[in-house]
Amino acid sequence: MNVLITGGSSGLGLATVEAVRKEGWRPLVVDVRAPGQDIDHVVADLADRGQAERAVRELAERAGGLDGVVTAAGIDACGRLDEVPAADWDRVVMVNLLGTASVVRAALPYLKRTRGTVVTCASTLGLRPLSDATAYCASKFGVVGFTRALAVETRGEVGVTLLIPGGMRTAFFDGRPEQYKPGPEAGLNDPADVARTVVFALSQPPGCEVRELVVCPSTETSWP
Repeated sequence: MNVLITGGSSGLGLATVEAVRKEGWRPLVVDVRAPGQDIDHVVADLADRGQAERAVRELAERAGGLDGVVTAAGIDACGRLDEVPAADWDRVVMVNLLGTASVVRAALPYLKRTRGTVVTCASTLGLRPLSDATAYCASKFGVVGFTRALAVETRGEVGVTLLIPGGMRTAFFDGRPEQYKPGPEAGLNDPADVARTVVFALSQPPGCEVRELVVCPSTETSWP
């Protein structure tokens, strides 16, 4: 089973790579930087539609097809709307939402052949808004809408699962001002545990789909 994973060099993406390997499946990574392990990959900037589409096609052809796609890549730009540089704000939406759409669009022909599964990665902030996170919320609310529409559009052809994770212990929060870092009460999840739910979604037989998964710490402050 060939599974293409965006953002597979770190965080949830890397945890998903490891979980996929444990299943005996083949991970294929698209990321803005090369993974540190010996993983079949293509370096690409998901903010660039051409790069994203070429990366998907190259890996799919190299592997002989795709059985699953996991869009785990994601970035953020914290701050009030009138304080975040416009280029940084735009890039969040380009990577998180438009990059997701570009990858899925390029992968669909391969997934339809195998009746494979797409797992998109939104966020609890794709359902609940938060101040100083307009770019991230806009992108993740977009992923929620995109995925739900995709599930209707491709039913009977491709499996579609919307993953809605809460906070995880990854480098995602590194380098932020202290007010934008999770507090000790957040109890962030291990990304390896969240990756297991991705494998669960990918493991469902054709015709049986996990439509949506909310996976968050029991003390998650952004859910419900």
